[in-house]
Amino acid sequence: MTFRHLALTVAAAAVLTGCAGPNPRDPYESFNRSMFKFNDTVDQVALKPAATAYKNVLPTFVQTGVNNFFGNLSDVWSAANGFMQGKGEQGLSDVMRVALNSTFGLLGVLDIASEAGLKKHNEDFGQTLGYWGVESGPYLMLPLLGPSTVRDTVALPLDIKADPWGYKDPVNVRNIGSVVRVVDKRAVLLDATSLMEEAALDRYEFVRDSFLQARQSKVYDGESGPRGGKDQPKEQDKKEAKPAAADAETGNDAAPVTGEAIMAAPAAEHNASL
Repeated sequence: MTFRHLALTVAAAAVLTGCAGPNPRDPYESFNRSMFKFNDTVDQVALKPAATAYKNVLPTFVQTGVNNFFGNLSDVWSAANGFMQGKGEQGLSDVMRVALNSTFGLLGVLDIASEAGLKKHNEDFGQTLGYWGVESGPYLMLPLLGPSTVRDTVALPLDIKADPWGYKDPVNVRNIGSVVRVVDKRAVLLDATSLMEEAALDRYEFVRDSFLQARQSKVYDGESGPRGGKDQPKEQDKKEAKPAAADAETGNDAAPVTGEAIMAAPAAEHNASL
């Protein structure tokens, strides 16, 4: 019996040691948690209060107009990435969205295109790289910009360069618009983040896992992997990703941003704002 107990103890210790080892998807967890804490502090001190005031003070139609305006700008880069991914029909649809919303939609303040049946897409260069088989690499929590991966971080400078708002003159108008853009994104997520704060035992893990699952589904358009079959997710990852995949396929951006906006929104979505 003593030998048996010893064997069980050794086995249990081995299991616990294995569980305590580094997560292969998150080998930089110590750094990432530090950045998460920093982002959380910035959010709680500055961004969340500003977003709460923004949501409570401004009329809903004004908030909708702001969101539509910056969403129309993002459609330009989405269209380009659609073409780069070989999605000609989607790219043309996004071009039509920009044309309709920029003219009949009063520079994008009104989302005429969605009412006309043209679905909104959210594509960036990190997704394009992933679509053609570039592996995501480890998870990264970027200061202020939020969650990302090594692949998406490498792609981020081009996403920033391609944002039309980055060329807006005069500079003071550009800066004011960038601040409004961030606050508007945070305001949209206030209800979702309140639910997350109540439900999650470890908010860092919740944000990380939600982001990675939803990002994988966005990159692969809900499929098992990119063209060429590289970076195929494991069966267990597929099962875990199903809830996030469903949101991504329906165009619901809440899936990867269920944590505080500055912590959980993909870095590519903050590129022009910070």
